[in-house]
Amino acid sequence: MLNECKFDLDAELKKCKTPEDLTGKNGLIKKLFGKMLEEMLAQEMNDHLGYRKHDPKGYLSGNSRNGITSKKVKSSLGDVDISVPRDRNGTFEPLVVKKRQRCLGDLGEMTTSLYAKGMSTRDIEIHISEIYGGEVSHTLVSNMTAKITALAQEWQKRPLESTYPVVFFDAVHLPVRDNGRVQKKAVYSCVGITPDGRKEILGLWIGENEGAKFWLGVCTELNNRGVQDILISCIDGLKGLPEAIKEIFPKTEVQLCVIHLIRNSLKSIPQKRKKEFMKDLKKVYHAPSENSAKSFLLTLQEKWGQRYPLAVDPWIRNWENIKTFYQFPEPIRRLIYTTNTVESLHSVLRKATKNKRSLPSDEALQKLLFLAARDISKKWTLPAKGWKDAISHFAILYPKRLRNNEEF
Repeated sequence: MLNECKFDLDAELKKCKTPEDLTGKNGLIKKLFGKMLEEMLAQEMNDHLGYRKHDPKGYLSGNSRNGITSKKVKSSLGDVDISVPRDRNGTFEPLVVKKRQRCLGDLGEMTTSLYAKGMSTRDIEIHISEIYGGEVSHTLVSNMTAKITALAQEWQKRPLESTYPVVFFDAVHLPVRDNGRVQKKAVYSCVGITPDGRKEILGLWIGENEGAKFWLGVCTELNNRGVQDILISCIDGLKGLPEAIKEIFPKTEVQLCVIHLIRNSLKSIPQKRKKEFMKDLKKVYHAPSENSAKSFLLTLQEKWGQRYPLAVDPWIRNWENIKTFYQFPEPIRRLIYTTNTVESLHSVLRKATKNKRSLPSDEALQKLLFLAARDISKKWTLPAKGWKDAISHFAILYPKRLRNNEEF
């Protein structure tokens, strides 16, 4: 190829008088790029047919060249015009520039990344046009983002680990347009910690009616995707969830998020009394054992319950799903007394939707959720903080349930 275009290259170089002639909108580098693409396509055609152009071996071979098709493709150098060879049988499938491909390089990945950051398709069109030059159609960008739906569905159905020491369940509300009206839809999330300490998003579910039936479906789905056992599940008072977990994973310990309980209690306490109230409440969730915690809780109830029942009653009413906390040593307690792990995911989801007043549909929201989940998953490469200490205790407490994992 180099010998064939050497003379032309020298001639073209002599025409270049400024850097613009070399790298500009219609510069030599852009022309050479198009010529090299055509050379690569021609070589692909040679390989496809089994003979070079004008070679006698092609006579009566059963297939032959059948002219060219002009095509414009977008690249980091701008729009490039190329000629794509055709074969008479129509069986040629080029690789360097595929059929119906209109963009080269990382344009598709760029579009996906910008969409994940919350940019609208219109903003993406403008941004890419400024970088690549020329017009970028709304249809082109929409087709690129449409591919995300299939990826999101595949991700939601992927196989999971057989055992998770800890799984967090929580929910976040995000704006979606439905029948012309903007409404907040619940997004239910599930994040697990694997036996090697990595955080993994197990699934995201949109706008279902929360209740035992819904959560039973979620737990059944996790089970069908390979989850056989969960040691501890951490939840945020989601209706019907404890019962659903116990139905599918009967050995699982359920722990209500202590931090959420504290926040909800403080909402009912006047500002001037919060410091005193927290001093008494800390004795409950810092207690060394369940018995001492129960004693401190009764004292709290006697002192504050009559005046501020909304601050105290939830601790009494939900004690069965709070006391789980006390049977574990400190390294495990630090992991399970808050759902901050899943709340960090929710902050990313809120940020991704911040630039959009509302999503046009559930499908658009599902695409954005998947991309945001993919981005945060790339950052979750290290074990959870304090995991080595925690997993050592898990191994002692649950030797039979963890023995099938290589980590043990």
